[in-house]
Parts: sequence; C-alpha cells; structure tokens
Amino acid sequence: MTTPPKATGMSRDNLASQRETNILQECEIEATDVKPQVPGKLSNHLLDAIKIPADLRKLNTDQLPQIADELRAETIDAVSVTGGHLGAGLGVVELTVALHYVFNTPDDILIWDVGHQAYPHKILTGRRDRIRTLRQGGGLSGFTKRSESEYDPFGAAHSSTSISAALGYAVGRDFKRKKNNVVAVIGDGAVSAGMAYEALNNAGASNSRLIVILNDNDMSIAPPTGAMSAYLSRIVSSKEYRSLRHIAKEFASIFPRRIKEAARKAEHYARGMVTGGTLFEELGFYYVGPIDGHNLDHLVPVLENVRDDPQGGPVLIHVVTQKGHGYAPAEESADKLHAVAPKFNVIKTAEEKAQEKPKPSIPTYTKVFAEALIKEAEHDNRVLAITAAMPSGTGLDIFGKKFPERTFDVGIAEQHAVTFAAGLACEGFKPFCVIYSTFLQRAYDQVVHDVAIQKLPVRFMMDRAGLVGADGSTHAGSFDLAYLGCLPGFVIMAAADEVELMHMVATAAAIDDAPSAVRYPRGEGLGLQLPERGQVLAIGKGRIIKEGTKVALLNLGTRLNECRKAAEVLDARGLSTTIADLRFAKPLDLDLIEQLSEEHEVLITIEEGSIGGFGSHVLHHLASMGMLDRGLKVRPMVLPDQFQDQDAPGKQYEQAGLNARHIVAKVLEALGQEEAAAAVVVARA
Repeated sequence: MTTPPKATGMSRDNLASQRETNILQECEIEATDVKPQVPGKLSNHLLDAIKIPADLRKLNTDQLPQIADELRAETIDAVSVTGGHLGAGLGVVELTVALHYVFNTPDDILIWDVGHQAYPHKILTGRRDRIRTLRQGGGLSGFTKRSESEYDPFGAAHSSTSISAALGYAVGRDFKRKKNNVVAVIGDGAVSAGMAYEALNNAGASNSRLIVILNDNDMSIAPPTGAMSAYLSRIVSSKEYRSLRHIAKEFASIFPRRIKEAARKAEHYARGMVTGGTLFEELGFYYVGPIDGHNLDHLVPVLENVRDDPQGGPVLIHVVTQKGHGYAPAEESADKLHAVAPKFNVIKTAEEKAQEKPKPSIPTYTKVFAEALIKEAEHDNRVLAITAAMPSGTGLDIFGKKFPERTFDVGIAEQHAVTFAAGLACEGFKPFCVIYSTFLQRAYDQVVHDVAIQKLPVRFMMDRAGLVGADGSTHAGSFDLAYLGCLPGFVIMAAADEVELMHMVATAAAIDDAPSAVRYPRGEGLGLQLPERGQVLAIGKGRIIKEGTKVALLNLGTRLNECRKAAEVLDARGLSTTIADLRFAKPLDLDLIEQLSEEHEVLITIEEGSIGGFGSHVLHHLASMGMLDRGLKVRPMVLPDQFQDQDAPGKQYEQAGLNARHIVAKVLEALGQEEAAAAVVVARA
C-alpha cells in the first residue's frame, strides 16, 4: 500500500502536489495491494473518535487509510453477528470515507443506490452503537432509510433510483438558491437499468449541478486503472483544466461553425480516448475517471477538485472498486459474499474448515422450484428461464448449470425481461420469467400491455411472496395478488407447501393459452417427501384438507399450517371446522366456494397478501351471487394496511395477525364471542 505523506502543516495544495509525485513514482500499485489487519486484532482508537462525519473531517488525510482499515474490520465483525450484505459494503469502504471526508454531509446530499452497500456509511453517521442490530426487529434497516437518519436523505432497496432522486434534490436546491452539493453513488450493475439511463439523459440535458459516482466493481466498463489514470483524472477534474477548456470554447466560437465543431469533436474524442467515458459525455455529463476506488490518495484529490469546481452542470466520476475488497473469503468467493447468514466465523483456520460438517437442512422453496423447473426442461426443450440479475436468489444458478444455453440473465432490467419473455412466447417457447414479487412491480406496464392484453403464455415465478423477514418492507411480496388478480385472463397460483410448488411449476409449463403466475415464499419448506416430478393440476380447482360443519377456513398459500393449528383449537371448542386450500387465486374455484358458503355459518379467507387480493375476489363473487344475504358470516384476513419493518418472519406474521390464534379469534368474533376472542389474542396459541 502506498504510504501517504505525513501531515506537516503543509497546505492542501502542497499536499496534493506531494501526492501527485508519489503517484507518478509508484504507478504499478494496484488496488488489490491494500490489505487491512485481521478483524478483531485491530486497534479502533481512530474510529472510536468518529461519532459523525464532522469528526472525520477533523483528521489529516494521512489518517484516512487507518480509518478505512478499522471501518472494514468493524463492518465484517458486525455482519458476522447479524448477517446481511457484506461484499458490496466492503467494496466501498474507502469511497465512503472519502465522500464523508470531502463533502459536508448531511448538508451535502449523499444518496446511495440500492443501499445494501451502506453499512460502512451507517457506522460513520452516528449509528455504530446500533450496527449489530442490522436487519433485526426494532434495529437498523439493511438499506438506507429516511426515518432512520438525516444522513439517509433518500430511502432505497430497489436499484437504479439514485440519479433520479439526486436530480430532484439538485433542481429543488436550485429553486431555493442554495449551494450545497448533491452526490449519487450507483453501481455498474444498477446503471445498466433503464431508469438510470432515463435519469442520466434528463440530468445531462439540464444545467443543474449534480455529481454521479459510478462505482464499477465488475471491471465491465473500465480499462485497467493505475497511477497514470489517476493522474489524468485529477488533471481533467481540476478547475484549471475546466477553465482552460471553457476559454478554448469561447475562443473557438469566433471561428466559422465547421471549424468550431471540428475543434469540439477533436477535444471530446481525444479526451475520450485517454480517459474513456464517451457515452457519458454524449449524455451531457463531464466525465472523470476511471480512478482506483481503494486508493484514498487518488480519491480525495479528485473529489475535492470536483467539489470546488465552479463550472455548472452534471459530472460523472468513474471509480473502480473490488466487491468484497480487503476480506480474503469475500475476494475468493464467486459472489464476493454478496449476502451472508449471521454468526459466521470471521477468520477460519484450515483445521476449522476441515472439521466443518454440512448440516442437513430442509430444501428452500427456491431450490425446490429450481429442481422442479429442471424436471420440466428435461421433458420439454421449449422451457426457457429468465432472471433479472438474480440468478442465485431465484435458483436459476442451479437451472443454469444444467441448461446454460436456456438460461438468460438480462441484468437489472425487469421491464425488458418481461417483454423479452413475451417475444419468446410468440415464437412458441415456454418462458419462465423468474422475478421476486416485489421486483415484478417494476415491470407492471409490460405485464399488462405486452403479456396480458395479448394473452401470451409467459409464466411468472414470484419468489419472496408474502413477508420476507430481515429485508423488510422494500422486499416484501405483499401486492402481487392485487396487481395481477385484476388482469383479465391471468392464472394465479399460490403454493401451500413445497410439493404443491412442484405441481404448480408443472401446471404453469402446461398452460399454453394464457399468462400464469406462481407465488411462493422465502425460506425452507415443511420437509415433505418430494415427488420425482410435479403433476399438472386442474385449473381453478381447490382441495379439501379437512371436513367440518360449522366453520370454513379458505386458505391460499403457506398459511395452511396455521389453519390446521387453528382448526384443532376450534374443534376442541366444539366448532367443527373445514379447511380448504384454494390453490388458485384466479380463476377461483367458484363451485367449492359456493358449496362451503352454503354448508357453513362462518367463512374465513386467509392469504399472505394485501387487501384487494384473494379475499376481495371471494367477497365480490359471494356478494354478486347474493350469498351474503342469507346470514353467512364472512371475514377476510390479509396483511395489515401498513409497511412492516424487518423482523423474523414468524414475528412479522404475528404482528400482521395471520397466525393460528388470530384465525381462532376471528372466528369467535364472527360468532359474537368477543370476550373469548380477546382472551385468545392475549394468550399465546
């Protein structure tokens, strides 16, 4: 690692000049040379003094590398306790330090795209004392959150929103005639999404002062970085260069238009050949980079130059980082330890690794889906799979190993994924568009316009349906039953267990005349014996799990086990209970619903979704048929009308009122037994 110059009372200009000399002398230094000390063995005396970024700005620049080392160690240690996103945060440690050191946050606005890389940011912004509550009930969010801190000016968790939000802040600042900086940090994956380009296009056409940091951690855009690149980046980011460029433009304006345009293109392309960034220049940004995102001697001067530049308009700084940087297990992992479970060992010896035995576990719904899709693909070469930058999260990494040529990762581009699938369906293929429920929201117009209206048999596999635990409200699959259920011609299924999921994958593969969707939750199944291959279900037909005479529980999805528990309690109270698993939210099993309505006094619908879904459709049908006029007591049970924060899934459903005791209480309330219902709610079922 390059040893920074020691503070000797030199001015910042002299210090920058000294740094420039060091950089030119040591151009072979690479970012990967930077290695922090072993976590747990690191003195944290500098980091201990940083309560807020203003404290950081009191330090000398030669102290920043130690801060970065301590911050990286603290991040690793915290995530080893809580679990969460690790690799992304480790990749931006130096960048985080540099940004808070150079910019006057929170007056200067700093917006992180997605926010999963913001753990080091949280540590530096007054939340270190709570960092080991990350993603826990009542603790810190795993993403940026406006209500959590003034240093989180814009909440995030879905990608590619930062530039749009930052431009809004910049234009608002201009209206108020303020002078603060607005900075957006976006990754090379997120910048590939359509919304990011829409924002870049709009920002480039405006004259609002906006700084975009492109965090390139995949080397997919940049040429190799090093001292020469850093030197050139500092030159083109300096106000002297910018001023000279401005004078040259003014001078060129006195020449005929053809000469003026030729001069502009010559400067533009010459600089583009040296530094890259022609695309961003064409969009209207002043491009600086690429620079080494792990070298504070490179980062700080460039950020200072851009901060102090009097020229207006948007600037893009291209920073190259390594995801998982500074932690060997992350650097060596294929996914750079993007997300990890809690309570992992920070450092394991070879002996400890050798003694580790894999723990037997119940397969997750995600894995069961992947294996079920493989079975269908083995029997039908028209089966194709599409993901939007989530191969491991959706299980398509498993499918892709078996069928690499039939697996398509389109990047963070849900809109494109849906219409791409629609085109494949037109050609007679069987596309499975595998997107989290919450991310499918981003492509709703394509679902309606390109798929539903044309009645194309695209199959949507919606992982993470219902509440998702530690990722909280931003990733909860709460609304798909409502937003898909209102679309004509859709077939919508919800798996009650992993066997049902296999059947529904097979059913979706067999549907060739309509769009379909299957929803299933995050986490493990029930441990049921799985069939060799799923069976095709009769469309729109449910099943009776248990027969009774007084109360009917109409379940959709994985609350089925809670219905079983509730039925035991109700039966013990003398309230004979039927359990029906409807399987299909659309088309509904109208015959079964009408039969149960006629034969029971109380009918309860239970689903893991918001109002407007399964229960609403059941009520609409019963009301239309006049079946509510005969004294039938119907009560829908849905997720509450609020965004629920992160917690363990079981606790989330407890808070939502969708566990067994809540079902029992709802039945007793319908029968007028309010006191008994209240007692059930208070007592633990």
